[in-house]
Amino acid sequence: MTKYVTFAVLISLVSYGLVEAWPLMIGPTLSIESPTNNESSPDGIVTIKGKAERAAELTLDGAPILHEEDGSFSLILTFPRGGSILTFRATDRFGRSLTSTRNIFVPG
Repeated sequence: MTKYVTFAVLISLVSYGLVEAWPLMIGPTLSIESPTNNESSPDGIVTIKGKAERAAELTLDGAPILHEEDGSFSLILTFPRGGSILTFRATDRFGRSLTSTRNIFVPG
């Protein structure tokens, strides 16, 4: 009987450890709410919003983006006429990174 109880406790502890470690094993996530891909901005002012979970560093075209504790970020930028490619990169503390791009257009 004690073997079964010991085995059940051991399985429970291993399962709990895997559940707690899962977010660390899968790396960062990155979701961009705005701008949408191929978005047009007549005035050149673009609101950038999104969320990066488990990211130690978040950048837009290589420049750091400050994000809240929950991973959310929001900023407003002005772009010149023409097309621009925005490259977002989220990197976790283990060096794993995820990249997402958005194309925007400001008519002339």
